[in-house]
Amino acid sequence: MASGSKGNCTYISTENHKLLIDIGTTCLYVEKTLKSMDVDPSQIDSIFITHTHVDHISGLKVFCKKYNPTVYLTKKMHDEIEQQFKIKNYVYLDEFLEIDDLIVNVIKTSHDSEESVGYIFESNGKNVVYISDTGYINRRYFSKLQNKDLYILESNHDVGMLMQTKRPHHIKIRIIGDEGHLSNKDASNYLARFVGPKTKHIILVHLSEEANDSVLARKTLEQVLKMHNCSVNSIIVASQKERTELIEI
Repeated sequence: MASGSKGNCTYISTENHKLLIDIGTTCLYVEKTLKSMDVDPSQIDSIFITHTHVDHISGLKVFCKKYNPTVYLTKKMHDEIEQQFKIKNYVYLDEFLEIDDLIVNVIKTSHDSEESVGYIFESNGKNVVYISDTGYINRRYFSKLQNKDLYILESNHDVGMLMQTKRPHHIKIRIIGDEGHLSNKDASNYLARFVGPKTKHIILVHLSEEANDSVLARKTLEQVLKMHNCSVNSIIVASQKERTELIEI
């Protein structure tokens, strides 16, 4: 629904559950975008938070006040958010959750926030991986991440473009570090390792407006997948201000 440093939000639905991953845009934008998909905002059952940076939670307060979904987050995330506002309806994340017809596996990511996570969602044998805002993906999760139907993965920057920006040097080092963001090559190499016969779709998210380009991100992934004899039906590059097409798996 929105992807980038100015706000992130993703919509997923099963037969019995509708959820958002993060809500880092205005409540009004989320409402309008959901309605464009014929989804009433009041139907959102839950919001899964990846971490507490403003581009991932800025719409949380207003949306929760209006619609009261269940917010899934870690205790550290909750403690940090409570310094700004109260959440009435929340559940602390465990490594494994079952909600309605939804199975959720939580994986720890590495970002410069108090705590950050990614998710593997499963329903009726179909799987979606969501990983954004991380400097790397821990090897202990590799087996869990293999051969899923849909991958939504950060492809934040091209290292060469990043180094040519006017950002302070310490910011550049933070971005490429273990608690920063995945580069196009990082994302592509991980995906080449993970995709399998089931994999049909890849969505690249959280592209930097200044240090990346959608054509470059897609081209990098296509080249790496080809090198590893991997293929998928579609590669979509998400943008900041408009939603992607709906994908059914």
